[in-house]
Amino acid sequence: MKNDQLTLLGDEAVALGAIHAGISAAYGYPGTPSTEILEYLIDEYKKGGPVARWCANEKTALEAALGVSFAGRRSIVTMKHVGLNVASDPFINAALLDIKGGMVVAVADDPGMHSSQNEQDSRFYAAFAMVPCLEPRSQQEAYDMTVEAFEVSERFHLPVLLRLTTRLSHARAAITAKAALEQKPVSKTAEKNRWMLLPALARKNYAALIEKQKELRSWSAAHPANRLELSGKNSARDLSVITSGLGGNYYEENLADFIEARNGEAPARLHIGAYPLPEESIRELCAASEKVLVLEEGQPFIEEKLRGLLPQNVAILGRLGGEEPAVQRCGELDPDNVRAALGLPPRPGVAAAVGGFDPLPGRPPQLCKGCPHADSYEAIKMAAAAIDPRPGHPDVGITSDIGCYSLGALPPYGVPESIVCMGASVSMAKGAADAGLPYSVAVIGDSTFIHSGITGLIDAAADDIPATIIILDNSIVAMTGCQPTMIPSENLRRLVLGCGVQGEHLLELEAKKPLVEENAARLKAEIEHRGLSVVIFKRECLEAAKKKK
Repeated sequence: MKNDQLTLLGDEAVALGAIHAGISAAYGYPGTPSTEILEYLIDEYKKGGPVARWCANEKTALEAALGVSFAGRRSIVTMKHVGLNVASDPFINAALLDIKGGMVVAVADDPGMHSSQNEQDSRFYAAFAMVPCLEPRSQQEAYDMTVEAFEVSERFHLPVLLRLTTRLSHARAAITAKAALEQKPVSKTAEKNRWMLLPALARKNYAALIEKQKELRSWSAAHPANRLELSGKNSARDLSVITSGLGGNYYEENLADFIEARNGEAPARLHIGAYPLPEESIRELCAASEKVLVLEEGQPFIEEKLRGLLPQNVAILGRLGGEEPAVQRCGELDPDNVRAALGLPPRPGVAAAVGGFDPLPGRPPQLCKGCPHADSYEAIKMAAAAIDPRPGHPDVGITSDIGCYSLGALPPYGVPESIVCMGASVSMAKGAADAGLPYSVAVIGDSTFIHSGITGLIDAAADDIPATIIILDNSIVAMTGCQPTMIPSENLRRLVLGCGVQGEHLLELEAKKPLVEENAARLKAEIEHRGLSVVIFKRECLEAAKKKK
């Protein structure tokens, strides 16, 4: 399809743009005014288009899209504005990952609360996560910006938020479609450390995200959707206008009358369609203006920022403020960096030495000696190597998430390849399988599974995707001090079966060193099964057993 004229809803224009951008999968949870995006994509999926599926909630949908990106392919996830609250955990963390296949989060806001419980503005989430945001003002821009969003995502290795609103989502207009791109091949990410948000790695990734902000601001400043229109021969202007999204349309509808009322003079104007805000354009517009009228759909996002950008009598010092802010942008406050912010010289210090030797090197956390997870990880490593003996086993993807078992990502195990947020391992394994990764494996603890993994398993079971979910059951919430799990271990099997997993592909294995080889062989068979399987490794946490005694 090339240069075809089509009459589409704004939502449908987004869906078509995603298809033409070469997506491999789309996920979402229904919610007006976003529903029609995925409905369109599901209809195309039934005709042989890219994978498109509803999920149990917005969180699992976004995590599945992350799995597609992890596998090197493009994905889109759709939801309404309040759904982004549910998905906020993986959304915020996704900014710290090495997004390989472009990922677009299409969120439809509902100003006026036509069918919603609030009218929150998703641009605040984009700013909070420090990721790019595109805000179309027409159906054609909805199509074009969707295609562009995937390119931006891969350029900056970040998710991109595409912000829609009700009137745009549910109005029809003609668009011109362009030639469709081919889907990308499966290519599992090699940047393993960029997908594991262990604190030591997350700190580096967060610093890298901060470094990207200057480049993002340059991109926004040059973006054609951020148009600065200066008028008049005199530098002094009594009124300037800033518009965004549909505010630009409504302004232009009244522009002729507005010019006539001003004796033929058009006010200077800046339209904003790409974020971060184009700060220099705002300053240039407002430099000689007495008043600035802001017309934006939704909450006063630009207006609030504008008040902080314009010159003030009182200088604001803190974590923001140019190339060298008064307070460091990353990390905690402490007496030393507060002294620097106050303009005080550093306080003299003495480096501590132990026994006359240099300070001891840092000691990273590790699994306890005799931990059952160690035997489970040995079996997983053995099974993965048997399936694909090449370094890094590129045909086998192993996702994981938060819990003491996260330490299996460190030497001597090095098993998990992603750590995003609680429950993400299951949904990411589903997404990676949908993207075509030959062997997709998730590793999750029993308490984390109860917290956030159940809904992901329901999604996986509904489609019987070829993936293996490994539950490491140590009968306790170990990482936070051995609190009891909400469901006892003996009920896990019934819970998993109740989610739709077939009984013949639900294994319960004892996590013991003498059984590692046998467990690896049985696990390998389930990983090679071309449908969903669940393997539960069972053995009580040693620390919990000590507390009982």
